[in-house]
Amino acid sequence: MKASLPEANHWLRLQPTDDGVEASHGSLSLDNRGLVYGDGFFTTMGVIAGEILWLDYHHQRLLSHAKALQLALDSHSLITTLQRHAAHLQQGMLKLIVNRAAQDVRGYGYAPSTSGSACDIWLKPTVMTVSTDKQLRLAGGRSVPIQPASAAVCLSAQIACLPSPLAGLKSLNRLDTVLASAELQRIKTCLVDSDPAYANGALAIGEGLVRDMSGCWVEGTMSNVFYQLADRQATALPSSASKSIIDTTQKDSNYLTTGQWYTPSLAQSGVAGVMRQVIIDALSRTENPVVIRSLQDEDLPKIKRLFFCNALRGIMPMTHLTLLTGDIVNF
Repeated sequence: MKASLPEANHWLRLQPTDDGVEASHGSLSLDNRGLVYGDGFFTTMGVIAGEILWLDYHHQRLLSHAKALQLALDSHSLITTLQRHAAHLQQGMLKLIVNRAAQDVRGYGYAPSTSGSACDIWLKPTVMTVSTDKQLRLAGGRSVPIQPASAAVCLSAQIACLPSPLAGLKSLNRLDTVLASAELQRIKTCLVDSDPAYANGALAIGEGLVRDMSGCWVEGTMSNVFYQLADRQATALPSSASKSIIDTTQKDSNYLTTGQWYTPSLAQSGVAGVMRQVIIDALSRTENPVVIRSLQDEDLPKIKRLFFCNALRGIMPMTHLTLLTGDIVNF
C-alpha cells in the first residue's frame, strides 16, 4: 500500500501488488461485468474515529458473497486495506464494490478457471457524518445507534424472489429496489407538497415497507425490518387521523430486550443486512431471541412496535405505518 492515500469522495480501483493492495484512480470499461450484468456485490461501511463499524460482520459478508458468486477474493488483504482507508478518512462511509473481472467468454457466462473467478475491486471513501448521538447498549458491551422516530409507509412496488444462493445477497442487481425507492420518494414529495406537518418537518417518512413477489412483506428500501405483534388486533386509524409523533424510544434502554421481536425470512428475497445479523446475534442470548417469521397483510394491523435498521444508521424506530388502503396503524 502506498503511504499516501488518494483523497476521499472519488472512486478508487484496488489492485493486488507484491506489497499488498494498491489504490489508484482507475477508469471503468463499458465491458465491466458489474455494469453490464450486475455480476458482483457491494457493501457499505460506516467509519467513526478511523474505525470501521461492525468490521467483523462486513468481513463475513465478503467471505459469504465471494463464495456464493464464485469470486476469488483475498478478504484478509482487502480488510487491511479498508482499515487503512478508514484511518485516513476518520469520519464517513466506505462503499466497496466487487465484480467479476472481464471474461473472454462471449455473453453472460464466465470461464470455469482461475481467470473466471478473478475480480475487480472498487472503493469510494466519502466524508460524511455518521450519527451516533443516541445509542442502545447490546450484549457484549457493543452499542448500536438509534435514530429519531419517524413514520413508515407500505409500498405497492415488489422485489424479486430469487433462487439460492442469490437470495439475501447484496448483489449489484437492484432494479426492483430502485423502483421501490423511487415510489417512496414520490410519496415523500407529495406529502411535503400537500401536508403542512410534513412540509415544516414536524413529521417525516423514514422508510417504505416492501413486499416480495409472493406477497410477503420483507424489508425496507434501504434496510431490514423488525416488528412486534399485539396480543389482540389493534385498531387501524383512518388516514385523516392525527399523526403526532411522540418519541419515547430513544429514552428506553430496554427497547430491544422488551417483548418478542420478529423479522421476516430472507430465504427467497431481500438482503441479509449487517445490522439485522448484529441484532439477531445480540438477542440470541436473551430470554426472547429474534424469531424468523413471515409478515403477511393480516399481520399489519396487529403490529405494536416496528423498526428498520441498517449498518450506517443503526435502528430507525417507527411511530406509525400507513397501509396501502390509506389507513394508519399507530405503535
